[in-house]
Amino acid sequence: MLEQPQIAGVDEARRRLPEILKAAHQRGTVTIVTNRGVPYAAVVPLPQAVQQTARLTELRGSAKGCYGDAPTFVERLRNEWP
Repeated sequence: MLEQPQIAGVDEARRRLPEILKAAHQRGTVTIVTNRGVPYAAVVPLPQAVQQTARLTELRGSAKGCYGDAPTFVERLRNEWP
């Protein structure tokens, strides 16, 4: 079972960075870094990051043609508005 991601504010993450990196490497722990409660970044184990990147690159260009001729569509919308 995967463990829940850890949450650390920016200051805490800065103080604990060696510990956070070690946990990611050894135990696969994901740590979400927040700034004033807003998630900004995540420290993830490298294999997980590489796997996710590979999945995302497979999607590159997969929406081509889904929206028809975008410039014509935008021009038509602009002409409809006064």
